[in-house]
Amino acid sequence: MPLLQVEDLRVHFRTKDGLVRAVNGVSYELEEGDILGIVGESGCGKSVSALALLRLIPEPPGEIAGGHAYFEGQDLLALKRKELYGIRGRKIAMIFQDPMTSLNPVMPIGEQVAEAIWVNSSVSRREARRRAIEVLAQVGVPAPAERYKDYPHQFSGGMRQRVMIAMAISCQPRLLIADEPTTALDVTIQAQIVELVKRLQRELGMAVIWITHDLGLVARVARRICVMYAGRIVEIGPIKEVFSRPQHPYTLGLLASVPRGRTGRRQPLRHIEGAPPDMISLPPGCAFQPRCQFCAEECLQEEPSLVALGDGHLAACHRLGRLPVEALAPKVAS
Repeated sequence: MPLLQVEDLRVHFRTKDGLVRAVNGVSYELEEGDILGIVGESGCGKSVSALALLRLIPEPPGEIAGGHAYFEGQDLLALKRKELYGIRGRKIAMIFQDPMTSLNPVMPIGEQVAEAIWVNSSVSRREARRRAIEVLAQVGVPAPAERYKDYPHQFSGGMRQRVMIAMAISCQPRLLIADEPTTALDVTIQAQIVELVKRLQRELGMAVIWITHDLGLVARVARRICVMYAGRIVEIGPIKEVFSRPQHPYTLGLLASVPRGRTGRRQPLRHIEGAPPDMISLPPGCAFQPRCQFCAEECLQEEPSLVALGDGHLAACHRLGRLPVEALAPKVAS
């Protein structure tokens, strides 16, 4: 049995303008110790789908409208709130995008890490403090015993993110969800955070879900990739397979828009025409059809389903196997 099995997850938000189907039938599996990257444009539903696993969707206006999320055989979406407290932080932890809004600005960072340990473990406050210093050292915070009493504003952006990672791994969870944890950091610090998470994943044997819009970054982190568009998964599979043989036009567009070429040589930057759809009034048929250069009549009528292509590679496109050969050329491969 997979560590995590998500089936037909649906999340809706009720707004004054209408119903937003933010996540619309998402299904995937995650094995123990595996790393899954979820990519897509802003608003595609990747972060909302992760928040739904921990039941962190604000209700109202949001609601988990359907589906299942089996973790260690238990359906997270069917558990009572009290039962969920034994899983959040202990077995499933999350790193959020902006540590400055996640950390308490008037509480020393060491005490915040210690509190996470004390709340989720049956240890004394003294033991929680000792473990907090250990885990701060583990994530690379220099002189952790001295910096234990420092406040978030006394740390750089990269160090604040290390503190968030320390809080997340403090109880050695089996699953770590990283929601764009490097977005606000410069390239050098991004690389350090990526290597830190990869090292911790190996040491602790955690499974990881890494949410990002950066294909270059996910290529360095993940073993499998899930491409989302308009609340649905349009392609999923081993990252090497998806990057070398992309089968959905949206995946093709994402890969083609990544800058490439030798240093000193200018190459035109390709982009996907149009804009993401209005999630309140999605177009008929395939949601990507207004932007797709390969759109056919059938794409306007019916929403495609994921089709297995072998080796765990699936894609949702009516024109699978019928796209022009040149569209699948290795130019777009990583």
